[in-house]
Amino acid sequence: MEISESPSGRVIVDFGQNLVGRLRIGVTGERGSEITLRHAEVLQDGELCTRPLRGAAATDRYVLRGEGRETWEPRFTFHGFRYAEVTGDVRPDEIVARVCHTDLRRTGRFACSDELLNRLHDNVVWSMRGNFLDVPTDCPQRDERLGWTGDLQVFAPTAAFLHDVRGFLVSWLRDLAADQFDDERGIPPVASPDIPLRLPEGAPEGRMPMTGWGDATVIVPWVLHERYGDRGVLAEQYPSMRAWIDAVDEIAGPGRIWRQPFQFGDWLDPNAPPENPGQAMTSPELVATAYFAHSTRLLARTAGLLGRTADAERYGTLAEEVRRAFCDEFRTGPGTLSERTQAAYALALHFDLLDAEERDIAGAHLAELVRAGGHRIGTGFLGTPVICDALTSTGHLDTAYELLQQRESPSWLHPVTMGATTVWERWDSMLPDGTVNPGEMTSFNHYALGAVADWLQRTVAGLAPGSPGYRRLRIAPRPGGGLTWAHAALDTPYGHAEVGWTRDGDQLTVTVEIPPGTRAVVDLPGSSPYEIGSGRHETTTSI
Repeated sequence: MEISESPSGRVIVDFGQNLVGRLRIGVTGERGSEITLRHAEVLQDGELCTRPLRGAAATDRYVLRGEGRETWEPRFTFHGFRYAEVTGDVRPDEIVARVCHTDLRRTGRFACSDELLNRLHDNVVWSMRGNFLDVPTDCPQRDERLGWTGDLQVFAPTAAFLHDVRGFLVSWLRDLAADQFDDERGIPPVASPDIPLRLPEGAPEGRMPMTGWGDATVIVPWVLHERYGDRGVLAEQYPSMRAWIDAVDEIAGPGRIWRQPFQFGDWLDPNAPPENPGQAMTSPELVATAYFAHSTRLLARTAGLLGRTADAERYGTLAEEVRRAFCDEFRTGPGTLSERTQAAYALALHFDLLDAEERDIAGAHLAELVRAGGHRIGTGFLGTPVICDALTSTGHLDTAYELLQQRESPSWLHPVTMGATTVWERWDSMLPDGTVNPGEMTSFNHYALGAVADWLQRTVAGLAPGSPGYRRLRIAPRPGGGLTWAHAALDTPYGHAEVGWTRDGDQLTVTVEIPPGTRAVVDLPGSSPYEIGSGRHETTTSI
């Protein structure tokens, strides 16, 4: 904690970490004296910068009783802040920042030889900690703090690695389903709990079917099944999952292309102007149809697991029809899309929408787009979480690492180089000159773009589920980017698992720990996959 005086003469306390919580103060003074505490995430020109808070006052006031030393902490609020402006007679050693979050057990950890990547991962952890407070919020500081479904949908795999979120998210899904069935069409709200929203200009009145956001009804239960082996959540949420797909099917109609006047789409594409964050390079129709195909396929698989044979066949057929419609509408040649954007190719590849023989061509197009963009991010909320996987799965691991380790904006590491201690909503929430981005959507604690941590854990370190609940593990590290070591550990439902690797030239040494009662498939670069049982194992191979 550091105390300083702003240019206007105000006392500023810097806690060194952007956090979620409140202040506890100890004071002694005359009855009626007032202490004022103002909160903000950043400073601008040495002063507390409250413009990104929009309508949030983020201000606490305490009036002294005048009865000796008094200790006070607000009980019915929380703030998102790193800095506090203190007005009144409070000694610095009597100010404590109290961190607040839902008490979730930490289960997963990651580290590697690149300290910037370690800081990025720590930032993701801090953003999750601050935004998992009763409900999974998008941001903790401004006049919003809502359970946006799209943010949670893309972040759920990362969340399920970092903490045990089963109970937390099952509870939230129940609330989401209750909100969803308030609508006669079965369309979920874009944020749950459902409250009236101030939406962007051009958005229609009433409940909006929103791709990527409404898909949380399908994708989040599937993630919980995949990471915890919880088939029960699929059974419980099945009516909600099916209602969403049926609603989208009706909207898209027999052509299977989802078109509607307003979509968030690939929200906050870095090429979008600050005043219009939905103006992405990738069309809403492409993004929506890709998600339609993906979620319908997951619903078909869910129906199969639950023994709903007729539904499995019906939705499997529908998913294939949507996939074919996607190709007919957006493909101009083998592996080539009409929209030459990073998000278009990343979604098409990650959701497996192209024919198998086209993947290499599409992967080459995606890699070329990333290279042509100087290995800077060209995707928004929906494209960013899948782009590294899309590159990796098509043989462009080196390009994925260059994208990951880029330090110039827009990139994951640019905020880190600027001193970020949480994940930002925009790649340039703060501009290089130290001023805050003029856009209205400018949060400094927003976990959605931190969904890349799942790729760090699964691909860089190589610890992934091979079957639901880690009953079978997949050990598949993919070293690159000049890293000399990486390590991940996870408390799975079956016990503790670890993967660690070191690289010395072309020699790769991998050490693993497999929980009792489970097995793992080990897939190392340059070697054929093989299976191992529980216990500790070490192997060295040339790569």
